[in-house]
Amino acid sequence: MEREGVTAQSLIETSSAYWLSCTLQAAVKLRIFTALGEGAKTAEETAAAVGGSLRGTRLLLNALTAMGLLEREGEGYRNTAAARDFLCQDAPGYVGHIIMHHHHLLPSWAALAEAVRTGLPRRDEAFWEQEGVRESFVLGMYDLALRRGPAIARCLPLAGRRRLLDLGGGTGIYAVLFCREYPGLTAVVFDLPQNRTLAEGTVARFGMAGRVAFRGGDFLADDLGGPYDCAWLSQILHGEGPKNCRLLIRRAAEALAPGGLILVHEFLLADTADAPLHPALFSLNMLVGTREGRAYTEGEIREALGEAGFTDVRRLDYPSPQGAGIIAAVKGGGT
Repeated sequence: MEREGVTAQSLIETSSAYWLSCTLQAAVKLRIFTALGEGAKTAEETAAAVGGSLRGTRLLLNALTAMGLLEREGEGYRNTAAARDFLCQDAPGYVGHIIMHHHHLLPSWAALAEAVRTGLPRRDEAFWEQEGVRESFVLGMYDLALRRGPAIARCLPLAGRRRLLDLGGGTGIYAVLFCREYPGLTAVVFDLPQNRTLAEGTVARFGMAGRVAFRGGDFLADDLGGPYDCAWLSQILHGEGPKNCRLLIRRAAEALAPGGLILVHEFLLADTADAPLHPALFSLNMLVGTREGRAYTEGEIREALGEAGFTDVRRLDYPSPQGAGIIAAVKGGGT
């Protein structure tokens, strides 16, 4: 029986889709694309370059060719243009860090059924201390923000705003990009103290030391500083349960001056909570990774903003990937 385009074959293909993911992740981990570079190499040469067996390397190269990531040139293998642009480590568009982050998530996703049974996560603090795990996550988030940030900055109503709070801002890349787009804007990146060096490195890299500062602390408990006239909450609410989600929005409101602008950037579910696909799947990623986190519906975010005293709640026109959206609102009491 077929329903809504779902067939037995499509279900089998969905079930085995991780073969594609694992093939790509293995190639990135082994630095296959970087080893090939601009030229062509035989399987023997590639195996020697990456420290792999000839049998395993040849099979991997053939699979990558079938995926359209490599091209054959006689006995040699060559990167396609896309592989050179996105999968070679020295390429400006390199996406390998986020691919490795996905690789590190695989064991917890494989235990999804147990997480569903118990309601408890399959990742803990020890997960983040494994070699390369935190680095690939942080760099992957940085790369994504650097790729998408300029388009986001252009759609934000930040003209005339003077002081921005980037709450849970991590590397500080969004604050930097927003200040670069709006010359009159300064920013404070608020995040855990251990991220200070990382954020200040980003600020220095972009020459923004006079306009973007770092403030360390726990965003659920510590003083956020202020007053600010705008606050950016990007992809932090989904890591928290509903109670802390509302708390973060209230705390941002308290740090804003009257008339201040809040901007919430999240994977947004429809109010039925069963679409779009990526936010629905992302909630499962939060199930296996956190005790209470999940994606939120647009209605839930709007309700929390209203409870915190925000008005003029609206979703911005931002053509976002993967179901992400930006909701803006204004703190009451302004002119």
